[in-house]
Amino acid sequence: MSPTQLQYQSSWFQGPHWLCQEQEYWPRTEESNQEELEPTLLEERSSSFPTQAFPPSELFSIRSSYTDLVRLVALLRRFRFNSQACNRQQRKLGIISHEELEKSMLVLVRLSQKECFSAELRSLTKYGHVQEWSSIMSLRPQLSSEGLIHVGGRLLHASIPESRKHPFILNHHHPLTLLIMRHYYLKLFHAGQQLLIASVRERFWPTSIHSLARRVIHECIACFKNKPKVSEQMMADLPPERETPSSPFLKVGVDYCEPFLISYPNRKARPVKCYVAIFVCLAVKAVHLELVTDLTTAAFLAALKRFVARRGKPQVIMCDNATTFVGAKRELMELYKLFYSQQFQESITKHAGSDGIDFRFIPPRSPNFSGLWEAQVKSFKTHFRKTIGLRTLNVDEMQTALAQIEAVLNSRPMTPVSSDPNDFEALTPGHFLVHRPLTAIPEPDLQGVPFNRLSIWQRAQSFTQQLWKKWSTQYLSDLHNRTKWTKQRDNITVGTMVLLKDENAPPLKWNLARVVKIFAGRDGNIRVVTVRTKDGCFDRGILKICVLPIRDNTHQSTADGY
Repeated sequence: MSPTQLQYQSSWFQGPHWLCQEQEYWPRTEESNQEELEPTLLEERSSSFPTQAFPPSELFSIRSSYTDLVRLVALLRRFRFNSQACNRQQRKLGIISHEELEKSMLVLVRLSQKECFSAELRSLTKYGHVQEWSSIMSLRPQLSSEGLIHVGGRLLHASIPESRKHPFILNHHHPLTLLIMRHYYLKLFHAGQQLLIASVRERFWPTSIHSLARRVIHECIACFKNKPKVSEQMMADLPPERETPSSPFLKVGVDYCEPFLISYPNRKARPVKCYVAIFVCLAVKAVHLELVTDLTTAAFLAALKRFVARRGKPQVIMCDNATTFVGAKRELMELYKLFYSQQFQESITKHAGSDGIDFRFIPPRSPNFSGLWEAQVKSFKTHFRKTIGLRTLNVDEMQTALAQIEAVLNSRPMTPVSSDPNDFEALTPGHFLVHRPLTAIPEPDLQGVPFNRLSIWQRAQSFTQQLWKKWSTQYLSDLHNRTKWTKQRDNITVGTMVLLKDENAPPLKWNLARVVKIFAGRDGNIRVVTVRTKDGCFDRGILKICVLPIRDNTHQSTADGY
């Protein structure tokens, strides 16, 4: 009920009438227990009253700026004065004076105090002090000559202006207080919290000013654009391709590595650019490197055919559409155009579909969706740059270097196999490559058969099954941990205003966008959205967007960066 109705309800303040009688006359019910009604076991709670007695006036929602609101009230007061003037000579004309603005400010403060501190106003008018339960009791509030509540305080003899000695008390929930805080924040050129609080308290004394100052700073769109924070969501579960035992290179991810220079023997022409296609097995992290001469669809399909001929036909190929390379270097724009062009995607998908290969593209500008093969690209670059440096290799030397680096990457440990010194030191991707023929067929489980009853071929198959068993019990268990993004976040909804992150532009030049479509993962969390900008609609991962701190309420200001 409203506070006006509450003051006539005696049961709220005094309780039921039988509570004033002896305990033996209290009503009894089947559920009640007399032992629980002992005074020593009763829980004592202090009652609190609502701070804001009346809803805020619609006047405070007409303007989103404190200066505009004060000027509007000044115009209304002048119109009323001129309407009541006896003759034209008494009317006020021209520019609004400072005195009129000051009186308009006092009118707004009086209205806000009446809405928030009505009980305190009645108590100060009648008794000269507020009740002990008042939230502003510690400020020793007093009434000014204008009938406004101001701070009494202890600075009576300080050599400071009267406005600093006795600032007007405001409630931090009232919209006028929020407008004043934003006014000072913009006036001080987006100052810090301490300076903002000190400046506001020279004239006004809002309650809970620290939390209000943090809110004003947090909701400033201009400050957010200057230092935006990208959206996050709890790390997703691993896809089935990474947690299901399968033959090496049955499910792979592919990516291109930056251009290198190679030369051809017996040719005086200048060196030409080449690229390296990196195929990574999603199950055992095995790596396959292929040299690609140029950025054409035919060259990529040729590299894919060489990969299939040497490693077997994959079922699934996952690929980055290379928009992460935009703007890094001029030559990388060619790589972007190749992967992002619809013609390339249709050609690759058509060719792969005819061979029974499922070719998938991850969302644009979302390298976190391809972290497995992006890590292998980084490892390859590290080995290549430290060993080759800036030298220009010929074709044979480049092929040899790629084969040797591939052997090194396939020898890196995945997890310790066992503590037996006679056993393998570590489980590596190479263990799965050299013990599996390309056309291997499923074999029966030989784990329960004694080793002396196995044939030579069965012993080899038993060794392979032991590797997969240890892969499942040791390596797969290590994938439980979420290295980052461990907290559940609120999902992004359709209609949210965001900033579209661009690594090649300063944050203040990032484009505004609105979320028009969301894509839920297997766990129901949103990690990919479709945003609409002035240039069109794009699919982006949430790590490439920054949600603007805009609240949907009736008093939310949208002017001056809010």
